[in-house]
Amino acid sequence: MIRVLIVDDEALVRSGLRMILEATGDIAVVGEARDGAAAVGEATRLNPDVMLVDVRMPGMDGLTAAAEIGRLPDPPKVIMLTTFDLDEYVHLALRAGAVGFLLKDTPPRDLASAVRTVAAGNAMLSPSVTKRLISSFTEMGPSRAEAARRRLSALTYREGQVVRALAQGLSNAEIGRRLSMSEATVKAHVSHALAKLGLANRVQAAILVHEADPLAYPCP
Repeated sequence: MIRVLIVDDEALVRSGLRMILEATGDIAVVGEARDGAAAVGEATRLNPDVMLVDVRMPGMDGLTAAAEIGRLPDPPKVIMLTTFDLDEYVHLALRAGAVGFLLKDTPPRDLASAVRTVAAGNAMLSPSVTKRLISSFTEMGPSRAEAARRRLSALTYREGQVVRALAQGLSNAEIGRRLSMSEATVKAHVSHALAKLGLANRVQAAILVHEADPLAYPCP
């Protein structure tokens, strides 16, 4: 069972998300929180696998909470939820360590799929968010791209291959098939690459790759 903690200031939203997820049979909602501060405390107490966190809440908002949660030992995977498809939220959420970003009108089946995806160690962004996120990288100046390329140069050839493949949205299994290596080897390369780059998760690694070479990853 995938253990999920739901964080939203609206009780009705929390109830609706709980009903959707618990109807799947393989996802268990282990707790709820109404603001960011409570979310950090519940994450520590309940140790969920995945957290669904609203971006905009009174008190500590979801972005601040995501950053705090990311500093916990063995932190849960965080999916940000919002009714607003705004670039500033996407960038801030991913920089804060979130591995997913979904709009609240995401269909129930896609919501459950997103939870399973991030629980398995992959990233999940809604298609509209992904398209706008990638588009923004094509508008950056050359200095930022060059800085990203310098950081990536610290990777070995194989680590570079793996990181560029994950930037295309491939899972560890898909990367392994493409590069003819075991899934365990892919996972090891990802871990080593993240450590070298000083990044928290594979989403941040994907962002760095897009910054280095945005034209190699055109919008879908």
